[in-house]
Amino acid sequence: MASHPSAPSGAPSDASGRRISATGSQVGSSSGEGIVSVDPAIVLDHAAIERSLTRIAHEIVERHEDLSKLYLVAIPNGGVPLGRILQRNLASISGVELPLGILDTTLYRDDLSRNGVRPQLRVTEMPSSVDDRIVLVVEDVVSTGRTIRAAMDAMIDFGRPTSVQVVALIDRGHRELPIKIDYVGKNIPTGASDKVKFRSRKLEDGSNATELEPPFEVVLMAAAQTVEQQGETSGNASVGVQR
Repeated sequence: MASHPSAPSGAPSDASGRRISATGSQVGSSSGEGIVSVDPAIVLDHAAIERSLTRIAHEIVERHEDLSKLYLVAIPNGGVPLGRILQRNLASISGVELPLGILDTTLYRDDLSRNGVRPQLRVTEMPSSVDDRIVLVVEDVVSTGRTIRAAMDAMIDFGRPTSVQVVALIDRGHRELPIKIDYVGKNIPTGASDKVKFRSRKLEDGSNATELEPPFEVVLMAAAQTVEQQGETSGNASVGVQR
């Protein structure tokens, strides 16, 4: 009979009170043949997300004297509701309501053919040109930087911005391109096989940007490990989708 791995009695818990292992993932149970199932760990609940975006809004106001030059561009899916919250926060702080565009980067990605992924096109809504504007690209989770690079390529179709800055709720690291995050909600060290997902608790699959409604949360889904691998890699953090 397979044994059930357990975290030490002093192991931390996530927002739901479930125990998290030393790697930051929740401890699951053995599902047979040595495979350990790992439950998603909530790393940010809705209140924490709201606090992060409020802080980011204040940082943006502090760095820019003239907010009328700014232009928010959200990347579907998760970037869209985050962009709306950020737009609301900035208006509340400064009295300036920034334009908010939605930019689908699917056809500008350089890894779709390599991954064998069939493109799923999403909406693009850009209310005006980005000429001579400071564009703030809003994304939920950034890892390799490939989605941000695709957004920069796609943006050329809508004008020539003065500069482009990146706002990310979660930065996982693992850059494959020299992309800098200018405003970040939380840095979450992860490994190459883990997944970090921003999702709506009303619609967890995040299939349509217009359907993502609060409350939101960010979860860490660690890759399943064998019992032996879990012991060998317990000192390592463990990112799936190329973001």
